[in-house]
Amino acid sequence: MSHGEPTLKPERAGRLIHLGIRFFLSAALTAGQTAGGAAPFALGWVAAAGPGLEGIAALAGAFAGAALFLPFAKALPFLAAAVLIVAAATALGGTWLPSRPRPTALAAVGLYITIEGIYILQSLSPLDRLADCLAAAALLGASVWLFFPLLRGGEGREVVDGLLFLAGVLAVAVEELEVLGFSPARALLCFLAVLAAYDRGIAGGAAFGLGLGLTAELCGSPLPLTAALGLAGLAAGSRQGRRRTGAALAFLAAAGAAALAEGTPLPLLPEAAAGAALFLAVPGRFVAGKRVRPAIPPAERGEDPAPAPWRRRLDRAAAALRDLYDSIGRGGAAADENPAIVFDRSAEKVCRGCALCELCWQKDYTGTFNAMNDATPYLLERGRALAKDFPDYFTGRCIHLQDLLTAINGELSAFLLRRQYRRQLEETRRSARGQYAQLSELLTATAAGLEAAAPAMAEEAPCRVGAALRPREGETVCGDTVASFRTDGGLWCLLLADGMGSGEPARKESALICRLLQQFLEAGVAPEAALKTLNSAMSLRGADSGVFTTVDLCVYDPAAREAAFYKCGAAPSYLKRGGVVRRVTGASLPVGLQGPPPDVTKAPLAPGGFAVMISDGVADPAEDEWLLNLLAGWIGDDPQDLAGLILAESVRRERLRDDCGVQVLYCPETKAREV
Repeated sequence: MSHGEPTLKPERAGRLIHLGIRFFLSAALTAGQTAGGAAPFALGWVAAAGPGLEGIAALAGAFAGAALFLPFAKALPFLAAAVLIVAAATALGGTWLPSRPRPTALAAVGLYITIEGIYILQSLSPLDRLADCLAAAALLGASVWLFFPLLRGGEGREVVDGLLFLAGVLAVAVEELEVLGFSPARALLCFLAVLAAYDRGIAGGAAFGLGLGLTAELCGSPLPLTAALGLAGLAAGSRQGRRRTGAALAFLAAAGAAALAEGTPLPLLPEAAAGAALFLAVPGRFVAGKRVRPAIPPAERGEDPAPAPWRRRLDRAAAALRDLYDSIGRGGAAADENPAIVFDRSAEKVCRGCALCELCWQKDYTGTFNAMNDATPYLLERGRALAKDFPDYFTGRCIHLQDLLTAINGELSAFLLRRQYRRQLEETRRSARGQYAQLSELLTATAAGLEAAAPAMAEEAPCRVGAALRPREGETVCGDTVASFRTDGGLWCLLLADGMGSGEPARKESALICRLLQQFLEAGVAPEAALKTLNSAMSLRGADSGVFTTVDLCVYDPAAREAAFYKCGAAPSYLKRGGVVRRVTGASLPVGLQGPPPDVTKAPLAPGGFAVMISDGVADPAEDEWLLNLLAGWIGDDPQDLAGLILAESVRRERLRDDCGVQVLYCPETKAREV
C-alpha cells in the first residue's frame, strides 16, 4: 500500500474560499456607516449568511471590521446585534424561517432596534439618535433582502440586484477618499446607476438611482446624490434598447441638470462623466438590454420565416439525439483488463496458505513474476493453462501445482468472458452512437425542409412551481437536480433526478439526465418513450462503471386536469388537495440499469391541488408519516413556502444524511366571474 502526501481536496478548498468570502466582505462592509456611526450593511450580510459555518464566518468578519472601523462605543451595540442575529438563526435553523428573506429581514431589524433602543433610552438626546436608528434599520432590512440571493443560492435578476447593491455599498464605504477633489467611489456609483438604468428601463433606472443616492446620503455623503442619480437613472432608462452612447449622454445631462438645480455642479460632473465613460468602455456582451437597431423580420431579409412549433420540435429532437450521442461518447471505452489479475486472484486462493508462500512471493519474487509473465501468451492463445507453460524451476518447486492450475483456469475463463463482453459492449456503443447521429441528421434535414404553419399556442396556465435543494452534510454541491418547464403543447413537466452518491460526480450525472430528458420532452417525444430511449443510452454509457440515476417525472395536463407520474427508482410523490393526501409510488429500476419500463401513475389534479416530489434523502419511504401529516395540515398556497418547509423539517429529522431535493407544483383555484 502506497501513502501519498496529504493534499487539500478540491471540495474542502472550495469550502474555505466560500467561507473566506463571507468573512472578508463582512469586514469590508463594516466600513459602510450611516451618519450616526451605525454599520447596517455588515449586519445585513451577517443576517443573510444564515446559520452554520457561513453565519459564523460572517460574524467573525464583523468582529474584525468592528476592530478596524468602529469606535468602541459603536462597536458594542453593533457586535451585540450581530451575535444575537446569528444566535437566532442557529436556534431556528430547523424551521423554514431562516430560509426565507422576509422573516430573516424582520428578525434582524427587530433585534437591531431592540439593542439600539436600550442605548437610545439611556442617551441624553434620544430623539436625535432615534432618527439615525430608524434609518439604519431601514438600510439593514434592505441589505438582508438584497444580499439574501447572493448568499443563499438565488438566480436571475435577484442575484444581479444583489451584486449591484453590494458594489454600491462598498463604493459608499470609501466615498470620502478623493484625489484632487475627484471621488472614484462616486464615479463608480454613477457607473452602477447608468448600467442598471440601461438594463431596467425608466421605472427601474429611476428607482435604482434614487435608492443608491439615498443610501449614500444616509451614510453621510456631502453631495445631494438622491435627486441627481434618480433623475439621471430615469433619463438613461428612457434609452433602453438603443445605442449606449445616447444612454450615457442622457445620464450625464440629467446628472448635470440635477446638480445645477442643487447648486453643486462642479464636484459631481467629472464623476458622472467618468461613470458614463466606464459604462461605454464595458464590452457590449456584458451589458443587458442593448439593441442597435430594430430587428428586421426574416421575410423582409429574404430568409425563411421563424419555424413553427412542430418544426421546432424536430429541431429539439435532433438536438437531444446529438447530446445523447455526445454523452455516450464521453463515457469512453474501458481500458483492457491486465491479464496479471488472473495470477493475482489465483495466488490469493492457493498460495496465501502455502508453506512456500514467502519463498515464492517475497524472496524469489522476480523468478515467480517471470514465470507467470512467460506463461501468459500461451494461456491467452490456448484459453487454458498447462504445466508445460511454466518453467521447470517453478513447477518443480510448487507443491500445490494442480490446485494452482485449476484456480488459474477458472480465473482465466472469467477474464476471457469479461474481455469478450467489453468488446461486444464497445461495438454496441459505437453502433448506437452511429444510429443516434444518423437519426439526428435526418431530423435536422427534415425540419429544414418544412414550411412554417402551426396552430396557435394554448393560453398560459396559471400553475406555480416551487423547489428547494440541500446538499448532504459535508458536501458543498447537491447531487440532486430539479427542472420545471412547459412544453409547446401546454403540458407542465417537473423533473427530479438523484445521481448515485453525492457531491459533484452525482450532480453531473443528475444534471445530464435532466437536460437530455427535458430536450426530448420539449421536442414532443412522449414521456415513456423518452425515458426508454434515455435508459438504453445511459445503460451503454455506464455499463463499466455501474453508474445510475433515479428519475421522477411529473407531467400535468391543465386541460384534462390530470397529473401523470413516471418513476424510475424514485422516492414516493404526493398529491394533496385540502386535507386529503395521496401517496404515489413506483418499483422500476433507476435510469442506467436495464429493466422494465417506468412505472406510470395517472391521477386527477384539480385547481387548489398540489403535486409534491421529493428525493429519497428527504424522507425514508417507510417512515414518511410526518410528511403526510405536514401536507395534510398545510393551509397555504405558495409552493415555494411548502418546499422550504418540507426541506427544513427533513433537515431537522434526517440530519442531511443524503442529498435532499423537493419540487412542488400548485394549481391555483380559478375564481368565478362576477355577473
